Amino acid sequence: MGLEEKAAIILNTTFVRPAKFFLNGFSNIPNVKYFYFFLCFIYIMTVVGNVFLLSVIYLDKTLHTPKYMIVFNLAFIDLCGSTALIPKVLDTFLFDRREIVYEACLSYMFFVWFFAGLQSWTLVTMAYDRFIAICFPLRYHSIVTKPVIAAVLLFEWVLSLAVIGFMAGLIDRLSFCASLVIQSIYCDHGPVYRLACNDTFLNYIMACVLLFIVICIPLVLIALTYVCIGIALSRIASAVERLKALKTCTSHLILVAIFFLPLLGTNLAVLTYIHPNARIVNSTLTHTIPALLNPIIYSLKTEELLTSIRRLCKNIRLRNRHFQKN
Repeated sequence: MGLEEKAAIILNTTFVRPAKFFLNGFSNIPNVKYFYFFLCFIYIMTVVGNVFLLSVIYLDKTLHTPKYMIVFNLAFIDLCGSTALIPKVLDTFLFDRREIVYEACLSYMFFVWFFAGLQSWTLVTMAYDRFIAICFPLRYHSIVTKPVIAAVLLFEWVLSLAVIGFMAGLIDRLSFCASLVIQSIYCDHGPVYRLACNDTFLNYIMACVLLFIVICIPLVLIALTYVCIGIALSRIASAVERLKALKTCTSHLILVAIFFLPLLGTNLAVLTYIHPNARIVNSTLTHTIPALLNPIIYSLKTEELLTSIRRLCKNIRLRNRHFQKN
């Protein structure tokens, strides 16, 4: 038996699980720390914006509706998703702690993609809400109820948990006997499984499945709902009424564009070639910018929420005056 055959047998029978990975981050970029300070600013503003939105919805009883259950869920996911990614990135590169334990790397990967998947499907739920509101306005309150929305959101959490858990679990079957340097600033799925020295075909298939479940299927469903909404609006005689109905969708359409376009662009670029630095920037901003902008867009573009904010501010001022008098 030749040396090559012996080496092949050893490679096939020996399972190598590394103790740690090394996060390489950006390569050959001067003053890269400014990017991490920018991420720090994004995270602070994301926390402030989403906590504010969660507080307004929680405190104002008039917002305790199925529609704002979805908005509350999205704000909570945005907050958790940013917290899963940014603090660890800052700790890794601002304090030069680039080694990450194997189990921690898989957990890191799981939570980043888990909340990304949830964000994607929550946008689908928002599209469903707008579809029923515009296409079946008289039946809206009988179809879109709190129990129905709670069941839909629970299903999305379970689906995301199962799919992303399976994706991370498939990494655990790989053997890493060569490089342990991850060409990213976090434990991204693609850069990790490509380091393996045994068969990664199942991981590649899972990456494609993830692309369909997190991006393609939600986008198709959202597009179909807006086709139906467009048909319903075309049947409304009054242009004023059409514009009024369309305005209720603008916030959601902006959120969809902000979330899906960069994510879709990055994943399509990977099918050919994308520079590691460009992938890192696109992937990081895709996971962070929507969480920053979502509460701002909803606060500024939704009349109900603006009214609630004014009402809460007025109540706070009245209470302050009452305390000052006493």
